[in-house]
Amino acid sequence: MQEINLDEKLSKFSEQWTPKIIAELNDQYIKLAKLEGEFVWHDHAKEDELFVVLKGTLEMEFRDKTVRFGPGEILVVPKGVEHLPRTIGGEVHLMLIEPKSTKHTGEVVDERTVEKLEWI
Repeated sequence: MQEINLDEKLSKFSEQWTPKIIAELNDQYIKLAKLEGEFVWHDHAKEDELFVVLKGTLEMEFRDKTVRFGPGEILVVPKGVEHLPRTIGGEVHLMLIEPKSTKHTGEVVDERTVEKLEWI
């Protein structure tokens, strides 16, 4: 057991849309990511995702609405719900909490899909 400093972990990488694992909890991974721009439409058939914005503004587009949230705010995307994340006004720092089985882009394969996530 050791404390985890989020700023220190975030300083260890610059890649965007490439989550890094920082801890695990009850078959869930705690991940950090840096994002800028727009990602890809995808879903996770069997897993919910929890997004926690640490810095910046994230917009989550769904097929029927768009949700915008910023630092100190969270959003749960239920399993099976198609979504497209995008940043507003610059880079976003994000914490994700999701089951270990969650694939980066669900069943969608994109040039930014990461097959094996890195621990930092």
